[in-house]
Amino acid sequence: MMRFGFHISIAGDLSKAADRASHLSCQTIQIFAGNPRGWKSRDLDPGKAFALREALHQKGISPLFVHMPYLPNLAARDDALYEKSIQVLCEMLRRSDMLGASGLVTHPGHGGFGNENKSDQKVSDAINRALGVVRNDVKILLENTAGQGREIGSRFDRIGTLLEKVNDQGRVGICLDTAHAFAAGYDLSTRKGLDLALREFGRTIGRDRLCLLHLNDSKAPLGSKVDRHWHIGEGLIGTDGIQRIVNHPLLKGLPAIMETPKKSEDDDIRNMQTVCRLAAG
Repeated sequence: MMRFGFHISIAGDLSKAADRASHLSCQTIQIFAGNPRGWKSRDLDPGKAFALREALHQKGISPLFVHMPYLPNLAARDDALYEKSIQVLCEMLRRSDMLGASGLVTHPGHGGFGNENKSDQKVSDAINRALGVVRNDVKILLENTAGQGREIGSRFDRIGTLLEKVNDQGRVGICLDTAHAFAAGYDLSTRKGLDLALREFGRTIGRDRLCLLHLNDSKAPLGSKVDRHWHIGEGLIGTDGIQRIVNHPLLKGLPAIMETPKKSEDDDIRNMQTVCRLAAG
């Protein structure tokens, strides 16, 4: 059975994330390890990082995932932006290791070359450089995108080609976002569409690379290329679609992080109750 959780805030005190996660009945969590909307973050206190690791262990919450900040672009055409993005990737790999995270989730980036191969090469080069500098056990998990604007990484075959160019194959994997895949044209709302998508994923990327699900319903239509997460079972993937996803034999045992809209804690509680009911059913 999947392990369900949410992206949890670290506001106030890093160690409080464990209590917040436990209150929401999380079995796994994702966090930011610094400022999500800036280039600079305060130093990560080793004592607080250790306290979070211990608290999560005591509560049986695992694995932990870290998400990259929003500003870096691993496919950037501008040299200064590209170098700064690689520096942040290296720093977040170090922080992820301090926190005991299994993976660091990152979007491939936005291409600006008018050439798919060149954009993909920039991303794989950035990953190779970061993994060459920071040597630990944290995996970089590329997240598929909706394909909005100049986003790269919405099609499984392109992601597979990009990953083939990474030198250290043991330290890369995939985070599959269900809302992004639906918006990119993979019809996860039907049994046939889900089976076809997973078959294509296995053929072009490899099922063994799938380390994490971002389990989100979609408010945006199929193939719209619009990134709009929605509450579990209330979007266009729908109750039946989500139920098939969480019970699919090829996805069995995966950690699944929900990034559903949150106006209050009640939203998270409702989404957790819904997904657990669908998994049990």
